[in-house]
Amino acid sequence: MSAALLNVAAPHATREMVLEWLGEVMDPEVPVVSVVDLGIVRDVQQQAETLGWVVTVTPTYSGCPATEVIADSIREALQAHGVGEVQVRTQLSPAWTTDWMTPKGREALRGYGIAPPVLRAPGGANSQVIDITALMPHRSTVPCPRCASRKTRLLSQFGSTACKALYQCSDCLEPFDYFKPH
Repeated sequence: MSAALLNVAAPHATREMVLEWLGEVMDPEVPVVSVVDLGIVRDVQQQAETLGWVVTVTPTYSGCPATEVIADSIREALQAHGVGEVQVRTQLSPAWTTDWMTPKGREALRGYGIAPPVLRAPGGANSQVIDITALMPHRSTVPCPRCASRKTRLLSQFGSTACKALYQCSDCLEPFDYFKPH
């Protein structure tokens, strides 16, 4: 398809269409969950003067090594749908929280073998910001994403990436990553 034909779609794109296209962009570290379902896409706005789009993202943490890869993937996805100009802006405040993940994103994590963050507060807000379980009288139970057992234990605060912890199920004996609540 020629560049001229690709750019025809850009003026007619809606915010909903752009969000749908961004739903095709997978997180490079967890390739089964989209950047939309992970909750890192914070805003999309069309620029009146250029008809291009600005996508605002908040990485899962400020030092996330995948930030540039995600920005490049966002640009590529929108340009593949005919958006000629794409700007990706990083917004660090407010900091990303696991509360921004969609139910679809949580389910994708579980299906991939990563326990999604535990929701404990009413309305889905996460009351456990960091794991201080040694100091807490009540410890959150992290269910196994493979067998759903609640008999699990923390092996390490540090999993395969900085945003995950390593757990093991006492029933099926499988280790698994847990997406830390932030």
